[in-house]
Amino acid sequence: MARVRAVKKKTSSGATAVGATAVEKDATREPAAPTNDAAHPARPGAKNRPTPKRRDQEAARRRPLVETDRKAAKAAEKERAREARAQQRAAADRGEESALPLRDRGPEKRYIRDRVDARLSLGEVAMPLMFILIFSWFLLPKLAAITLALVWVIVLAGLIDSALLWRGIKKDLIAKFGAVPRGGALYAVTRSMQMRRLRFPRPTVKRGDTVA
Repeated sequence: MARVRAVKKKTSSGATAVGATAVEKDATREPAAPTNDAAHPARPGAKNRPTPKRRDQEAARRRPLVETDRKAAKAAEKERAREARAQQRAAADRGEESALPLRDRGPEKRYIRDRVDARLSLGEVAMPLMFILIFSWFLLPKLAAITLALVWVIVLAGLIDSALLWRGIKKDLIAKFGAVPRGGALYAVTRSMQMRRLRFPRPTVKRGDTVA
């Protein structure tokens, strides 16, 4: 590509005159190499992209210390709490002392549970019988008075049986531990009134076992 440049010459009289134009050719400038995909066509099976730098890969894998997505963080927190509760529940079912609630801890409470679980209490069969009687109350309204009387008989019989059970447990507690734990009577009566499969902590002795 030719470029025309005007050259100014200064005469001896101080006047400026326009001299002949000089024509220069920029022979050293070459056309730029093609950078389009025609120079490097895509090859089948090739990556066809630059390899990312190691620091870029590490930055992409790096997770922030504080979750920016509150919804995801809340869901993850709920999942961790659920797993922790499940583990604590499993440990409590195995009878691990550290996993039990405060009201169930201690050798005295364990002894009370074992004594209650080692026998068949009237209270644990009283609840199913009461539900049957109440259901029959609606089916046979004429027998409502008899049904109500039977319900009260079952309740009183269960309470008497639980009281006799606690009397024997209390005597053995004093002989074994020297004292009775606070709330021991209510603890024993409440457990004896529950169905065996619904008791917590789960029974660790079988019916008929001797609890020393």
